[in-house]
Amino acid sequence: MSFLLMPHPVAARRLFLGQSGLALSGAAVALLAGRDVLAAQAGAGAQDAQILNTALGAELEAIAAYQLGAESGLLQKPVKELALTFQSHHKAHADVLAKTVEKLGGKPVAAKARYSFPVDQLKSQADVLRFAAGLEQGAVSAYLGAVPLFDNRELSKAAASILGDEAMHWAVLRQALGDVPVPAAFVS
Repeated sequence: MSFLLMPHPVAARRLFLGQSGLALSGAAVALLAGRDVLAAQAGAGAQDAQILNTALGAELEAIAAYQLGAESGLLQKPVKELALTFQSHHKAHADVLAKTVEKLGGKPVAAKARYSFPVDQLKSQADVLRFAAGLEQGAVSAYLGAVPLFDNRELSKAAASILGDEAMHWAVLRQALGDVPVPAAFVS
């Protein structure tokens, strides 16, 4: 029953902050539409801004990863459209996260000029989908670790919303690969 054990908060925060290479995406945009929950949290601590900035870095990497997939020439039209939809989620999150980091007094991270993607291993549509699914799975785990770490509970709610969307992306990509979309009753 190890899935019920939560890591020590400091260890969990370090784990999340160390996983900045994960793709993120999301439903939080819908949650935040009309009531800018994240941006309204200007009193949140510097550690919250650091967590959000880490998430922003991962969102920017995800945008680049989905662009790589879309431009690869390996995706059939409906799959490419799905990839671009997921990319739009990442773009929306990046925008909200950057604005929130600024409102918390931080400086939003910028996209890297170049990312280290396994381009030489992407030879088919299935390879691209497997790559994206792995990034989404990692994002689910990262958000799962981050949700309890925010000082501001509203930020935890927004992160949980993003986590849910990451899980949906992962399930859709698994289904497209012919895998069981939801492989377990609990996310770890």
